This record gives sequence, structure tokens and C-alpha cells, in this order.
Amino acid sequence: MAASALLSGPEPKPFPDEEKAGFVDDLSEALYASKIVSYTQGYMLMQAAAKEYGWNLNYGGIALMWRGGCIIRSVFLGKIKEAFDRDPALGNLLLDPYFKEQVEAAQGAWRRVVARAVEMGVPVPAMSSALAFYDGYRQQRLPANLLQAQRDYFGAHTYERLDKPRGEFFHTNWTGRGGKVTSGSYDS
Repeated sequence: MAASALLSGPEPKPFPDEEKAGFVDDLSEALYASKIVSYTQGYMLMQAAAKEYGWNLNYGGIALMWRGGCIIRSVFLGKIKEAFDRDPALGNLLLDPYFKEQVEAAQGAWRRVVARAVEMGVPVPAMSSALAFYDGYRQQRLPANLLQAQRDYFGAHTYERLDKPRGEFFHTNWTGRGGKVTSGSYDS
């Protein structure tokens, strides 16, 4: 409450009537895509735990068990079962043809909803982080090189370059002072 009295942001504006129906449709698609990513992340965690602890999990069976429970009774869980029936070694739900198609079809709406929420100052943390996860997962290259450069700048930890063979490491004297492979104190 204190922050709401002190911090400002954009003032949410009502939707024009002609945009409401389209936005509600977009919101439905964005929610579905976010839900797919949420389950994808959950299955990734289960798969990592199974590998770590030597568990032999029946992932399709887990989806059906949830559907038979008292809290999650989604038809969507049947699609997860079908995905693991098609490929019992499926490493990620997003790689299954059904889920790939569903997320790709919803992607435009998903982006419009998140963008509109950001423009209006409306927090949608689960939906926006799901979209960020999806964008990160689908990238061949991520900004890890920036992290490597920061580590090298602050601690001379070296970095790899994309234009050189893997395993070849470099260090840059970012400040023009100090040693070639060690860091020291300096003012930046």
C-alpha cells in the first residue's frame, strides 16, 4: 500500500468496445500458451529429478493421475499423456508436434497480451516469464557471452569466443590497467 502511494506508472485505460472481444480471445490464447510452458517446466523438473535420483517415471501416467485427482481435472492432461505415448523419451513438451503447434498458433496473441499489460503497467508475472522462458528455450544462442564478459571484467575469469573453437579461452584487460590475467582494484 505504501508503494502504491509513492510509485507511479502508466494509468490503465479502458479498452474501446471494438477491441474487447479480440483481447479476450488473445487472453485465452496467451493463458493456454503460458499453461503449456508451465507444464513443460514442471516436466523438465521431474525429468531432472528422475535423472538425479535414478527414478523411472511414467510421465504420461503422471498426467492421467493428476487428471483423476480433485484439483487438476483438465482435458489438457490427456494431451500430455498422448505426447508421451508418441515418444516416451520426449525431452520437452514443446518439442511434441501437438504442443509445438499450439504454442506457435497462440504466440501472436501471447505477445500482444504481455505487451499490452506492460504498456498498461499491469503485472502479469507468470505469463510474461513463461513467454521469456519460451523465447530463451527456442534460441540457438543466448546472451551468456555477456555474462562471461562481466565475469572476466570483474574477476579475470576468461571467456570463450563464438569465432574460435570451443575450449579456447580469452581474457581482456577491460580497464587498460592491471595484469594480463589477474584482476585488481580499480575505479570505473
